[in-house]
Amino acid sequence: MPSEKVIRSSKALEKKQWTVAFVESCTAGRMSSEFALTPGSGKVLIGGIVCYDASLKETLLDVPHDLIEKYTPESAEVTATLANNFCKFSGSDICIAITGLIAPGGSETPEKPVGTVFLNAVFPNKTVARRVVFKGSPEEIVLLAVDEAAAIILDELESESVIM
Repeated sequence: MPSEKVIRSSKALEKKQWTVAFVESCTAGRMSSEFALTPGSGKVLIGGIVCYDASLKETLLDVPHDLIEKYTPESAEVTATLANNFCKFSGSDICIAITGLIAPGGSETPEKPVGTVFLNAVFPNKTVARRVVFKGSPEEIVLLAVDEAAAIILDELESESVIM
């Protein structure tokens, strides 16, 4: 069952007659899945791409290898590139990319611990980027990240900044 935030953001998208697409790394499709379970999802969810491994980020979504080498696959810079590149062909009103560290073994450092998630949401007239550090199990971190994406949608659709 999707969270209340996911349900509310899906309803807000439907009310505005907007669509969303996701580029998912650390959530591995969970964000698309949660949105697919909401009433009216067929009207708002275009779909998504899972690019868990850096090789897919490079080959499928044209993220330069040098960018990944410089900043790591789980970074604000790579996440922004994923969102912008996917928006070029997704056909959605909103495109949200997510990368992060949900378990040990990635590019974690003391400055970027496990639980660090990067989100980048491209709207028709603005971009919203967030870096959040969550605590919990890998599944808890993923669900918190999904809720964070839903919160970005709600925040922007309920503000005057995206009213066109």
